[in-house]
Amino acid sequence: MERSEHLKGLLMMFTAVLILSPDSLLVRLIKCDIWVLLFWRCLLTSVTTTILLFLRYRNQLWKSFPKIGRAGLYSSATILFGSIMFVNSLKQTAAANTLIILAATPVISSLLSYLFLREKIARHTWAAISICFCGILLIFSGSLTSGLLLGDLLAFGATCMWATNIVILRCGRGINMIPANVLGNLAVVPIALFFSDGNLLQLTATDTGYLLLLGGLLLPVSFAMITLGPRYLSAPEVSLILLVETVLGPIWVWLVLHEVPHTQTLIAGLLILGALICHTLLSMRTERVSLSKS
Repeated sequence: MERSEHLKGLLMMFTAVLILSPDSLLVRLIKCDIWVLLFWRCLLTSVTTTILLFLRYRNQLWKSFPKIGRAGLYSSATILFGSIMFVNSLKQTAAANTLIILAATPVISSLLSYLFLREKIARHTWAAISICFCGILLIFSGSLTSGLLLGDLLAFGATCMWATNIVILRCGRGINMIPANVLGNLAVVPIALFFSDGNLLQLTATDTGYLLLLGGLLLPVSFAMITLGPRYLSAPEVSLILLVETVLGPIWVWLVLHEVPHTQTLIAGLLILGALICHTLLSMRTERVSLSKS
């Protein structure tokens, strides 16, 4: 039974990452105003996620929203700011830069847990944090001359938001936080409406198709599966599988848009991915040893 549950988690997480991986490419392909993009991306995501929640909970749907409590509202805030920074980052820097910086989310969440929850950090985690920050600084240095630094900083801001959200979710474990995702995306809508040029309905057929695919299917389905997957897998396994998007995302952009990452980005990517893979494998081994002793 445990093996079948574990297999279910693996299949769920790998499927979620495969579905999510074209996200960066679709954002780059959509040509409308960035605030119009954010408006429809977040509105469609929240509506579709609500429909998925209704299919699961039926008449209990609306009762799930108050249950998220203060932690859920904080989580919604990180989704709000993280979404805005992520999409703006993809429009102002290379997709590889954004995704490689975002890959550091797990170790930054460990650092935040140490600072705010006083959780102990293993030596291999400190090493991974140091290497990841060195890799991020290397990406920043390469962007100074290419004019991509603002996009990289936005990616780092989004990374800090996602890492903060992980810490918040750990504090509110046991609570269904999918409604917080709905609220976070909905909160983006009025902000995007305020900053947009007002032409929300003047979309090309191509942009409309991409937005429907992105906000109406890929994002809500993948995030729902990513939320459920960790129930059957350990945290290190989840982190390892999520790294697949860091590899697949730039590959999709390269295949369609022929965007080749800068040398510093490639070096930084190897550093960060190598550090995270080693960190995850060591964490998995430590977890197995702890379980065998208990």
